[in-house]
Amino acid sequence: MSLSRPARGADPGLPARPMSTFPLGPRRVRRSGYGAMQLAGPWAVNAPPDRASAVGVLRAAVAAGIDHIDTAQYYGPDVVNDLIREALYPYPRELAIVSKVGVFRDTGHDARQLREGIEENLRSLRVGQLAAVNLRLPSPGRVDARFDDQLAAMVRARDEGLIAGVGLSNVSLEQLRHAADGTEIACVQNLFHLADRGSTPVLQECIRRGIAFVPFCPLGLPRGAANPVLTSPVVIQTAARLGVTPPQVALQWLLQLAPDVLLIPGTGSTGHLLENLAAEHVALDDQALRELAGVGA
Repeated sequence: MSLSRPARGADPGLPARPMSTFPLGPRRVRRSGYGAMQLAGPWAVNAPPDRASAVGVLRAAVAAGIDHIDTAQYYGPDVVNDLIREALYPYPRELAIVSKVGVFRDTGHDARQLREGIEENLRSLRVGQLAAVNLRLPSPGRVDARFDDQLAAMVRARDEGLIAGVGLSNVSLEQLRHAADGTEIACVQNLFHLADRGSTPVLQECIRRGIAFVPFCPLGLPRGAANPVLTSPVVIQTAARLGVTPPQVALQWLLQLAPDVLLIPGTGSTGHLLENLAAEHVALDDQALRELAGVGA
């Protein structure tokens, strides 16, 4: 898990060169992407305090070479997708927009809710097809008939051309194996970061099957003084020794785990966006990896 280059700093003021790419369904994307949820403010339930700034962050992301943006119609709701359309439409051909849908009302019509969620994303983003859509579950669990029905609805949407890839989010190892045995899975989004490695078995299964693993909250949760990653003395000391920032240490630690790992850190700041991208060029030496192994243990 070590890298061959010597440890060095990364200039957050310059767009980082793409380090590597990995398949996301039928297309390849840069391993550093962008998660747009924070553009909707705290808990993703508001309009941005500065709409022009939010649009500027999205345009800066694409200008810096990002070709993978994660979103959801329910961010806002009805806010983040509108910002993406305003900032980037018509979209660059290489841009992969990935969304997510879930069953939020127990009406007995799960498939209808998922289909409506996909169609709402398509309308708000003004696209005919999304690169992938994740089936977002409330929590990891067991395989049952309801899971099979929801997965079947996602597969139908892919077969009809509404989405190019079926993804899973917040799933257990059992659910991933069951789904991947029955159909092609483009990506998996689970909570995973330096201080919470509970989804390690899911990551390992993704590596075994060649599925993109997209950790959400890659810089830890919650934000602020209680954040277990960015306030970790080990992370802070490692960053100081290497001449980089704590977020860059946390992101590079994820990148070096496996080529399957795709990052979608969120921010409402262009400066932080470029800082996150520059993590691609940070190298963690053996000392850093040894010390970081104990974070959250």
